[in-house]
Amino acid sequence: MDYGTEVHAVADAELRKLRHDPSEILTRAIQPAIWLVLFGEVMAQVRGLTSGNGRYLDFLAPGILAQSVLFAAIFYGIAAIWERDLGILHRYMVSPAPRSALVLGKALSSAVRGLTQAVVVYLLALALGINVDLSPLSLLGVACMIALGSGLFSTFSLIIACIVKTRERFMGIGQVLTMPIFFASNAIYPIDIMPGWLRTISLANPLTYQVDALRTLMLVGGESKFGLAVDCLVLAATLAALVAIAARLYPRMTA
Repeated sequence: MDYGTEVHAVADAELRKLRHDPSEILTRAIQPAIWLVLFGEVMAQVRGLTSGNGRYLDFLAPGILAQSVLFAAIFYGIAAIWERDLGILHRYMVSPAPRSALVLGKALSSAVRGLTQAVVVYLLALALGINVDLSPLSLLGVACMIALGSGLFSTFSLIIACIVKTRERFMGIGQVLTMPIFFASNAIYPIDIMPGWLRTISLANPLTYQVDALRTLMLVGGESKFGLAVDCLVLAATLAALVAIAARLYPRMTA
């Protein structure tokens, strides 16, 4: 098999799990609904949370989309621990597929799950009257940003799983990391109102660049703070680095 076929085979195996249990999509729809309907409506009454005269719900929607992708991807590594315990990982390791193909296959399946989250958030945004850009080019750009972000954080999750190797430790570390990544970004408030130390952390946070790109592409008249080219470059470079690290660590899970 060629490299692309091997990536697709791993991704397809992962996605079959989603097809067998589609209720996961419904349960994951609850969280963005709570953030948009409850948090968004309340915080919309606070002045100064957005730059310009835009509505806070419009500002918040891309951030909640990125959050949904993050929360779905960051616990992806626990599936790798289950696979090791069930003996599936050993079969992967004895296959001739390059380790990077195995990692990319999992990242690709995570990207598809992220796109299902996007459908949910878009439907909620339309119901709330958020000024969503539905042009084909914008939708394609949003899909690309979701794929990059979801692949990035699922690969990061896989690296954590390779290091801690147990479900209990992974769950603890995953919960500890998720909120700082989310709150140390521009998902629910702009970088300009952050204190200096938090602004520095936010600029080193990949989620910040994903949110920036999503705001540009998802909203009518959306503007990028860093530029779409910078957003894409940061996400792609970070993903490539994480895939390289995960490909080296992945075989160690069987040790």
